Amino acid sequence: MKSMTGFAYTEKQQEGVSVAVEIKSYNSRFLELFINLNQQLAPLEPRIRGIIAERCRRGKIEVNVREKKDGARFSVNVNGEAVRAYSSAAERIKSLLPSAYAEQNLPLEAFFQLDGVVEVEKEGEDEDSAWANIKDVFFETLEKFEREREREGLHTKENVLSHIAVLERSRDTVVSFLPRIEQAIKDNIKARFVELAAENIDENRVLAETALLLMKYTIAEEVSRLSSHLSAFRSEINGGGGVGKKLDFICQEMNREINTVGSKTPLVEVSRIVVDMKDAVENIREQLRNVE
Repeated sequence: MKSMTGFAYTEKQQEGVSVAVEIKSYNSRFLELFINLNQQLAPLEPRIRGIIAERCRRGKIEVNVREKKDGARFSVNVNGEAVRAYSSAAERIKSLLPSAYAEQNLPLEAFFQLDGVVEVEKEGEDEDSAWANIKDVFFETLEKFEREREREGLHTKENVLSHIAVLERSRDTVVSFLPRIEQAIKDNIKARFVELAAENIDENRVLAETALLLMKYTIAEEVSRLSSHLSAFRSEINGGGGVGKKLDFICQEMNREINTVGSKTPLVEVSRIVVDMKDAVENIREQLRNVE
């Protein structure tokens, strides 16, 4: 079991190349990947996206990779047409301003902030060379990220299993009440027999009334199905992989059986146990929202 939340960061410098990788994730119903790379690393996005998708099934995951080369060569080009166009526009603007403003000149450094004036070209590298520079740091960070998700997932698993244990103990307590529930059904049937006999009702009606009472109050089938769901839950949670959605579905089925037990039982003691069981299931589902 893995948590959908995690964080890992690694920064290393070797042979004049500095690489920093950050991976963090949040809860999400589906897998959402956001890859943020240096311009020179942009061709690596499909490769990085594929590696993450192989390891993660759900969650909003952000991957940030930065590479910096010491002494990397780059060139700065000036777009003369853009400079002349901006200068002309500045002169026109000055002609429209009061004299106090018209005397001011556009600072030279302001041109560096204008779109299209200065173009910086860094020394390029092919995709394989770029990957060779970052892959060791990337995989180291990814392993840290996975260990963090597994550590948090283990904590969640322990918490969830503690609630499963509560459900199992409650189920056993409900089973211990089955004889009393059956006796209550028999008492109700006897009371109906007396009432129906006084009214001279025929045998077919007596049988029909008996069948209705048994259908209304017997909870043996619900308890049996609940036991099956509990067993399936334990098997699934220990199976590994992305189990969050499957476990949540099993919780829905358990909740369905528990609600039916609560609506059919004639005993107040069992009704109280049902409240505790529903609370345990809700706590489990809350925890599963963090699980992949």
